[in-house]
Parts: sequence; structure tokens; C-alpha cells
Amino acid sequence: MNELNEVWTQKLNEAIHKARSDGRGDVAAYLELKNTNDALRSTGVKWLFDALLEIASFANRNNSSITIENENPHRFAFGNANLVGSLLRLRQGVRCLTLEAGWTRTPNDGFMRGGALAYAKLTHFGIGKHNAELLLVHSNGLLNWISINKNGVKNVFDSTHLNEHFRIFLSG
Repeated sequence: MNELNEVWTQKLNEAIHKARSDGRGDVAAYLELKNTNDALRSTGVKWLFDALLEIASFANRNNSSITIENENPHRFAFGNANLVGSLLRLRQGVRCLTLEAGWTRTPNDGFMRGGALAYAKLTHFGIGKHNAELLLVHSNGLLNWISINKNGVKNVFDSTHLNEHFRIFLSG
């Protein structure tokens, strides 16, 4: 995904420069906002994947025999939106924990709802009651993953929650 993001960033920077050269400050400002939001998205998604990889790697150092699979780029649906991002799949025997995270890239992909910069899904194969849907939000200068339960209650989702999902994955 890094190569795709690098090319995208380069193209955005070229478009910003062209918009300024053409006297289109409004377009340049929009593209700068998009560039900033994409950097925030990348940072948030990277943290989520790095944190889960760290947890799994630690377990593997203690002979857990977890198979780790990555898929980049990865397309997946979230509600009515089509997202582009990454996939991380952890397997141990028949158990599987999948993390998908990304965001819409084109208008045809749909809308990011709920003020989200990115979305993520944690899926427990065979134990769907433990699945989680996350929104990456930026407010008051902070970047946070937020989980929303069945009743619509929002909670900050951090490494403690990731550890809990990993524990569920291991215990099956």
C-alpha cells in the first residue's frame, strides 16, 4: 500500500501546484485538505495494523504458531461504501481474526459517514458476536479509533481493546 500512497501523494502535490499556478486557490485549498486527511488516515490505519501485528508477533515468540497474512491493496465493503485499504489476517488452526481498514478513494466508492476519515472491521471467524466496526475520527487535535456498539454508543478503541480481540481469537 505504501507505493500506491506515495504515487497518490505525488499526484495530489502536482495537482495542488497546478491549481495554484492557474490561480485556483479554492481548488488548491481543497486538495491540501484532502492531502492532510489522507496523511491522517494513513497514520491511523498504520497504527491499527502495527499494534495488532505487535500483539501477534509477541504471541508467536511464545510459540503460538499464528500465521500472519497481509493483503495490500485490499477492497472491501463497509455499509454502502466501497473502501480501499489493507487486510491483515491472523490464523491459528481453524481460528481466524481479520482486520480490514481503509477509506473511499473516488466519488463512485461512496461516502465516509459519521465524520469518519477511515473505517475498520475486526472479524472473528465463527464468532460474529465479537466482531467490531471502527471509525477513525479527528477532533480536538486528536486522532482516535471509535467503536460503535449495537445501541449506537461510541467508545474510544485502543490497544487494550485490540488485546481483548486477540485474546478472544486465541481462546476461540
